[in-house]
Amino acid sequence: MKVKWLGSLSTTFVLSFGWSLVYAQTVKVTPLGSHDGELCSADRALLFEDPTGVRILYDAGATIAGGTDPRLGEVHAILLTHAHSDHIGANKLGDLNAGSCDNPKTVSAAPNSNTAEIAAAKNSALVVSLDMGAFLGKKIQNIKGVQTMPCPTAGLARETVLPRPSPCLAILQLGGKRMFKMTGQGSGVQIASVQANHTNSAPRSLLSDPEKTNLAADNLTAYVGPANGYVLKFTNGLRVYLSGDTSIIGDMKTIIAGYYKVNLAVMSVKAETEEAAFAVNELIQPNAVIASHVNEAATSSGKVKPESQTKKFIDLVKGPLVHLPLSGRTMEFNGDAKCVAGC
Repeated sequence: MKVKWLGSLSTTFVLSFGWSLVYAQTVKVTPLGSHDGELCSADRALLFEDPTGVRILYDAGATIAGGTDPRLGEVHAILLTHAHSDHIGANKLGDLNAGSCDNPKTVSAAPNSNTAEIAAAKNSALVVSLDMGAFLGKKIQNIKGVQTMPCPTAGLARETVLPRPSPCLAILQLGGKRMFKMTGQGSGVQIASVQANHTNSAPRSLLSDPEKTNLAADNLTAYVGPANGYVLKFTNGLRVYLSGDTSIIGDMKTIIAGYYKVNLAVMSVKAETEEAAFAVNELIQPNAVIASHVNEAATSSGKVKPESQTKKFIDLVKGPLVHLPLSGRTMEFNGDAKCVAGC
């Protein structure tokens, strides 16, 4: 019995030690904004890197200079929550640190969008809903000259092996999930699509005629399916909620917190600071928050402005730590959503 007990204890110790090592590994989060070291009005893009090497770009927006932006490196997958100009990137960054934090210098990315340009340049898997996939797949085809094919998947987890030799469409409808893993790795990043209560239409600048002209006559934009958010589960145990532009919804408590048990929330703040703080405090209850989509020059010299909406949001959040995504400054989170570097 004594030998058996020691063996069991040794096994428990090894398993616990191994889990601790995994949990201590970090997910790197790098904001890609318009001005180095600041959080500015147009900033949306975040680049996530799993310990296994999977690199995922979230909502490229207008603060990345297309696929040639030297800050990008490899981009294995791209997530897009909805097709509004500031998320799909009807414009792209003209010059880093040019213009003001309130009004950065951008240039048109029409007719293809910043998102499509990056996906084409980086051979990325584009994770979007069905309608947005049809729309952006054509844009990528216009750039590459060949049809944009579905990403290959295998197994019950719908695994796609990275890197890809060409861009592909990873269609993900609400309630669905799929996994992206590097060649030779046993596991990877699981991505699930969740509800977002928000409109979703593509700007006319990205449309072709006759639709572009027809819609202009009535001042309309093109509907491209429902908006969505995402939940990302990384290999170190970190579980991240990407809110997109959603308003408060009951799913935040029942699905985001209750089912997925997220511990880091990337929250769109905009002008709805009280609502965003309520969602964090009462519904999602994560261990940490990254403030996103602030629609203002929120910082000066990397410090939050005292009279800003962003400062108001920080003050209203009572439990978790709120981190500012300062452009170009990489934050590192362990599996418990504790920032261990860069915050």
